[in-house]
Amino acid sequence: MNLPYLARRIGQALLVLWAAFTASFILLQLLPGDAVLIKFLSPEFALGPQEIADIRAAYGADTPVWRQYLHSLTGFLTGNFGYSVQAGVPVSQGLATNLPPTLRLASFGFATALLLAVALAFAAQLAPLRWLRSALQSLPSLFVSVPVFWLGIMLIQVVSFRLGWIPVINPGRWEGLVLPTLTLAVPISAPLAQILLRNIDEVLTQPFVAVARAKGATRQWVLWKHVARNALLPTLTIAGVLFGELLAGAVVTEAVFGLNGLGSLTQQAVGNQDTAVLQAVVVFSATAFVLINLAVDLLYPVLDPRLRHSPGT
Repeated sequence: MNLPYLARRIGQALLVLWAAFTASFILLQLLPGDAVLIKFLSPEFALGPQEIADIRAAYGADTPVWRQYLHSLTGFLTGNFGYSVQAGVPVSQGLATNLPPTLRLASFGFATALLLAVALAFAAQLAPLRWLRSALQSLPSLFVSVPVFWLGIMLIQVVSFRLGWIPVINPGRWEGLVLPTLTLAVPISAPLAQILLRNIDEVLTQPFVAVARAKGATRQWVLWKHVARNALLPTLTIAGVLFGELLAGAVVTEAVFGLNGLGSLTQQAVGNQDTAVLQAVVVFSATAFVLINLAVDLLYPVLDPRLRHSPGT
């Protein structure tokens, strides 16, 4: 991998982040209502028009939109995400509190989804009976159609209420992550398994596989030794793309299980139209998505030696 390619990919990543910031800023500005008015224009505060105008001025809500955009963009570049109108604290403080649980859930969910996809794909290839192989190959289509919130509720109903394996109220730190992780991982594993199954079928038709089988290698040995690495590489790209869906699923999953993470923070911000918090969540999600895809692109030449001297890298 040469430096011009690395610089080009980093430049594209920065352009995507700027586009995400700009699009989210415009859309949030078009929302009806005002976070300052929602909080302070209520009988419990009993504030007059001048006092509310002073509060709006303190938050910069009375300045022109273009000035707000430049101020927000400069703040994000320097790590200043602004202030939450509802909480009255810096947005960075809210992110620091709610981000770790979401990152932990997303990491476990992503790892579990990869394991489920690999296990399902290779089990479908190695199953001894034809009907069993067909059943396993049809599971990803079923998984991808399962709504996240429905799966979470069903897992709580069966695993917690009926079987009593995992308590819903006051579970342990790691025990409480089991059901949310499964809820998040199952829908994400479905497209990964579908892509992996398709890649395995394509690799199995390659000449080097026929040569290995002609030399007496078993199907299991060929799958793990020759097919797995070649089939997993394209799946990494899809895994990076699905990370955005993973974050969206984490928001729903946290709401179902009552977890305090970015999901609860986003839900409160939407209800209160706290644009500073929403802007920070969108930019963080876009940053995570871009970094994952950038890492996948940079890892490709490391995992596949054929790409190290390719003209595009």
